[in-house]
This record gives sequence, structure tokens and C-alpha cells, in this order.
Amino acid sequence: MLKITLLACISLLASLIITPLFIKWIIKLNITDKPNFRKVHKNPIPTLGGLVIFISFLIGIAIIQPVSSHHLAIVCGAFIIIGLGIIDDIYNLSAKVKFGVQLLVALLVIFWGGIQVEFINLPFGGQFEFGFFSTAITVLWIVGITNAINLIDGLDGLAGGVSAIALFTIAGMAVIMGNTYVLTIATVLFFSTMGFLRYNFYPAKIFMGDTGALFLGYMISVLALLGFKNVTIISFVIPIFILGVPISDTLIAIVRRFINNKPISSPDSSHLHHRLLKLGFSHKQTVLFIYGLSTMFSVSAILFSMTTVWGSVLIFLIAIFVLQLLIEYLELVNSNFKPLTNLIKGIMQK
Repeated sequence: MLKITLLACISLLASLIITPLFIKWIIKLNITDKPNFRKVHKNPIPTLGGLVIFISFLIGIAIIQPVSSHHLAIVCGAFIIIGLGIIDDIYNLSAKVKFGVQLLVALLVIFWGGIQVEFINLPFGGQFEFGFFSTAITVLWIVGITNAINLIDGLDGLAGGVSAIALFTIAGMAVIMGNTYVLTIATVLFFSTMGFLRYNFYPAKIFMGDTGALFLGYMISVLALLGFKNVTIISFVIPIFILGVPISDTLIAIVRRFINNKPISSPDSSHLHHRLLKLGFSHKQTVLFIYGLSTMFSVSAILFSMTTVWGSVLIFLIAIFVLQLLIEYLELVNSNFKPLTNLIKGIMQK
């Protein structure tokens, strides 16, 4: 633990020191995020801040020993993702190109690093083997979570804060499960992100850009796989809970675009943070509300891992019920999509 604490402190200090220097450098290069109809900031803001998180992270893990094949695969994949993010932030790549690179990185992690979900242990005995679908499920998870974090990166400090909460929870679960590697990587990345948040929280002096959002999403997806692969069906749900906000926001966006006859890849301004702002929440209030929601999901994940099967089922049902109410109240799909609200009203009128 002393070594992990030292690495965490080094990463935090590196992030705090490098970020203001990086801001000055990016301003000189005039690499900024320009305002548009989907963005809430009014003036150009320096971007590529994800590089700071990445560099601080590399400094923190530089002395990790021994170096395993899955560690090398993860770090190599991170370099590719960072390169993708930099090019995208500067030149605005197409969705197909980004997806293609993410797919290659996911396959790299699977076939070089040997990281994939192969089976789950069923609660009443036996195993469920994924077989041929193991690779497809793992790819879907890595690419899905990578993009989910990127999709919520719409307000100052939002993606960074949600990622930090997820990383803190993953680190806590790693302690419970005795997984030193996941604990080390998650802790170092958590403190690298927290140092950057000092300058990224509202009002932001710098944005992480796709460089940071894609990197954090990728790392969180892989750490969740390492921490919870080949476990019980109950434990399999834990990383989904930990990443409840970005996962639900992404799935809702897919449903919304399908119901409204829009391409799934088309951007819109109806994400969770957009709807909260339209309801009258301030920028800071919206971010803090989503932080609270992320924390609720993380606490649920911890309780989920400590209770009985039926207790886990109850927690799951309560979470789904609350999430559905939130979807309908905020009209995240559309103003007519309110099945639960209509059902409750129908029962009360009888």
C-alpha cells in the first residue's frame, strides 16, 4: 500500500504541475474547442487536456514491476487511443474511422493481453460459457464504454468527475477482491484525473477533449474487465452499476434516436446534462447532480457485491425504477415516452 500511495502522490503532483504549463503551450498553438450549437461554452477553450492525464498516468506507472503481457497490451492500446484522440480533437475524424481504431485496440487487448470475459458462474451452481461470443462481448464492452465516457463529456469537469468516481469505486472493489494490479492502475489514474480536474472543473481553464474522454473510457473499460471477469452473474453486473450514468445515457441516446427516426451516430442536444440545463439547473448544479447520480450507482455497486442474491435483485429493481422515473421526468427519449408514469397514474385513478 505504501508503494501505491507513493505512486498516487507522484501522479497527482505531476498532473497539478503539468496542467497550467500545458494550458499556456496549447494557447500558443491555438488548439482550442470552438463553441457551437451543441456546446454550452461561449468562448474558445484550450483542449487536448487528456494528454496531461495520460502523461501523469505514465509517470505514475513507470516503475511498475513486473511488466506482464496484459500490462504491455493495455499501455500500447492507451498510446493508440491517445493518438486517435489528438488527431480527432485537431481534425475532427469521422465516426467510422474512430470506431475502426477502437475496434483494433479492443482486439489488441484481447489477443495480446489475453483480457476477455469467457464465462460467468451462475448463482445456483454451474457456469455459462460465452464461447465464440466471448470476443464479441469483450469488444462491445471496450468500444461501448470508451464511447460512453466520450458522449457525456459535454460540461466542464463532467466526464473527468464521473470517471474519477468510477475509478475510485473500481479501486475500492479491487481492495475487497485482493486485485493489486487493478488497485494500482485505478488509483494512479484516479489521482492523475483529480489533478487535472483542479483546472477542468467549472469554469474550466482547459478541456480534456476526445483525447482524455476516449483514454479514460478505454482504461475504465479494461480495468472493469480485469477486476470482474470470469465471476458470478451478480458480480458481472457490478461494473455496469459503477458506470451507470455513461451507460444509461448512451443506451437512452440510442433508443431516442431510433424512436425519433434519426441515425444512431447523429449528435443531438438531448443528453442528460442538456435536459438538466433546459430545466433551469445551472452549469455547476448540473455537474454536481450527475456526480451525485454516479455516486449513487457506485454505492449500489458496492452494496450489490455484499448482499444476497435476492438483495441484489431488489437493489437492481430499485435502480431501474429510479432510472426510468428520471428518464420520463427529464423527457430523455421524448415528451410522449412515459410508460411508468402513465401506469402509476392509471393505478392511482382506480
